[in-house]
Formats: sequence, C-alpha cells, structure tokens
Amino acid sequence: MKKSGNRAVRHALMNLLLFPGMGSLLSGRWVAGIGQITLVTSGSVLMFIWFFREMSQYYGLMFGDVQPQAVGWIGETGGILFAVSWAWATITSISLFREAAAQAAASVERPDVPPHLKPFDPQTGSALAALPQWRRNGEIISRTFEFADFPAAMKFVNAVAEIAELAQHHPDVDIRWNKVTLALTTHDAGGLTEKDFAMARQCDALSLR
Repeated sequence: MKKSGNRAVRHALMNLLLFPGMGSLLSGRWVAGIGQITLVTSGSVLMFIWFFREMSQYYGLMFGDVQPQAVGWIGETGGILFAVSWAWATITSISLFREAAAQAAASVERPDVPPHLKPFDPQTGSALAALPQWRRNGEIISRTFEFADFPAAMKFVNAVAEIAELAQHHPDVDIRWNKVTLALTTHDAGGLTEKDFAMARQCDALSLR
C-alpha cells in the first residue's frame, strides 16, 4: 500500500513538473492522460507555428516587401490549449495526491502484516484442537498450569521467560502461588497467529519436565 501511494505521488509530480498527461497515463487514467497530452502537444505546435510565422513576417518586413498578416490568433489558440492541458493535469495531480494521502492513512490504521503473522481465521479450530488444555477468548488463548508449590511454579515461569525472550514473543503471566496462567496473542498482527500456538506448544512441553 505504501508503494502504491509513492507511485501516485510520483505520477502527480510528473504531471506538474515534466509533461502534462505523462503521470496520468502511468497511473492508468487513460482518458485524462491522452486528452492532456493531445492538448499540450497541439498547443505547443500552434505556438511554434505562430512564432515561426511572426518571425518570418518580421524579417520579411525588414528585407523585403511582405504584406503583414494577422497570426496572433494562432498563438492565442495554442496558449489556451497549453493552459487547459496544464489545468487538467493539475486537477488529476490533486486527485493523485489525495489518493496517496488516503492510502497513507489506511496504512497507518491497518499496517501491513507479514504473511507469517496473518491472523488465524476465526472458523479455523485445528490449531487450538491440538492444544486441548488451552482456551480461546476472542483473540487470546490462555491456559492455567498447576504445580506442586510456589518454587515449582516460579521455575516454570523462568523457563517460559527464557524461550519467550529467544522467540521475542512474550505471554502475559499471572502467578497465584502454585498456579500460573499464560495468555497469548500477537499484538503486531492484531490477533492469533502461528507464533502463539508455537509458544503454547513449547509451554506445554516445559510443564511436563
């Protein structure tokens, strides 16, 4: 999404700084792009013709007997077409800038999530089915482990802390003497991911040692 927003900005700048219609074409706005290029090209050609004829008459008057002709309308027409093309390209560029701003806002509200962090489908229960002692509450899975005493519970918590630090995925921990409750979710993804179920399996294994 961010890349598409950057492209929209580049296309808008092409319209304004390089050649009217070029950015419009590259952004897929074919009608606007073709129309803008046609107008700016026609306007440029007419202005060139006007300049050439004006200079021809000027030198003709200096060095020969040439009857002056009114050619100003050619330059005026070319100038109008040129101005219209730039105005049209500016309107398209404003639209592209707005599109880029909207995409940037959307990317802030809903950041791109790497494929391996995609939330699990709410209808998919196979991963949780393999962890029968874990319970799901919305986008969190949790389990309460029970041990012989407080030192045993703390030994388990310390072991969980080690693997969580290695995985850079930290569960919420609640300790009640010989009971330890772990809660897992992936905040970066806004829900449950494979990282949570992998950590749950590791915690289950630790509890059996």
